[in-house]
Amino acid sequence: MPVITNVDDLHRIYKRRVPKMFYDYCQSGSWTEQTFRENETDFDKIRLRQRVAVDMTGRSVATQMVGRDVAMPVALAPVGLTGMQHADGEILAAKAAEAFGVPFTLSTMSICSIEDVAKRTKKPFWFQLYVMKDEEFVDNLIGRAKAAGCDALVLTLDLQILGQRHKDLKNGLSAPPKLTPATIANLMTKVGWGLQMSKTTRRTFGNIVGHAKGVSDTSSLSSWTAEQFDPKLDWDKVRRIKEKWGGKLILKGILDAEDARMALQVGADAIIVSNHGGRQLDGALSSIRMLPEIVDAVGSQVEVHMDGGIRSGQDVLKAMALGAKGTYIGRAFIYGLGAMGQEGVKHTLDVIHKELDVTMALCGERNIHDLGPHNLLVPKDFRDAWAAPLRNS
Repeated sequence: MPVITNVDDLHRIYKRRVPKMFYDYCQSGSWTEQTFRENETDFDKIRLRQRVAVDMTGRSVATQMVGRDVAMPVALAPVGLTGMQHADGEILAAKAAEAFGVPFTLSTMSICSIEDVAKRTKKPFWFQLYVMKDEEFVDNLIGRAKAAGCDALVLTLDLQILGQRHKDLKNGLSAPPKLTPATIANLMTKVGWGLQMSKTTRRTFGNIVGHAKGVSDTSSLSSWTAEQFDPKLDWDKVRRIKEKWGGKLILKGILDAEDARMALQVGADAIIVSNHGGRQLDGALSSIRMLPEIVDAVGSQVEVHMDGGIRSGQDVLKAMALGAKGTYIGRAFIYGLGAMGQEGVKHTLDVIHKELDVTMALCGERNIHDLGPHNLLVPKDFRDAWAAPLRNS
């Protein structure tokens, strides 16, 4: 067992063990990948303010996210095809999150179904919903999430149409992978992954196949998904979904203060400042750069969370100090899952927890709720969202 001291250690193992098309699916963005890169690099521009000669005993990073007690302000983000990164990946990640005491969010585009995860976990998880043209299918998904005991619905707003991801097109991304000469050659080097996958029957989109009209097997799946994302999604549909769900609603994909204020009007319980991991609108600002403006716009009227680029406990601390009430990790937990399965996800959470706790102490704080801008050294232009003068002109 290698010594794991940071998320990059898991990333290196993950890259060796997982087939190229699924590695590229995780580790890529849309078009030029500018936003994908800046989600990470913009964290580097924020410095931490060191404090000394303070009592560092009795520290706590525990808090709440939408009323749920969490061991730290980190949830596992919804990631499509997680069960292709490791056999039964959603189930394993959900178990690791449950044991650690943080929320797990299941994607609509998961390999393991809502029912698969519910049957193999004890605590409620969150379900992420994509809005499809087939309203009956969407309503059934909501009903299935309710029946499974999901205690929050995460509604993704920034995928009405699919951003182009060059690597996915070139790799012919599919679940299960199509056996082309290039795919076969790559799979022959991923023996461990192949042995894991041979032991499970879950190899395609479990929430869709057998549930959506006209999708009874993988041959009909690709054409269905290509035409089903709803480009007509608007705030009235968000209201309808909120009424249909009837529980806690988290709106994901907010990257503009005006949209954050609209989220208030539809009664969201939380919003996630997010650009879909840099996989949709390339050239958009990073999540961490937009976070302060959105926090300023909504104040304490709604819980503000963020995702995008978080690879360490230091990143979590910076987001919290800039006003977030919670954060999400996607790629970071996928690295752990692909590297070592459930144990790898635990490693990811352990690493981030330790980094967050120690960094908080060295910044002179003992409680996660006491973090604020006073803990940071931020460049003068960082809070300038650049586009704001254009919007206000």
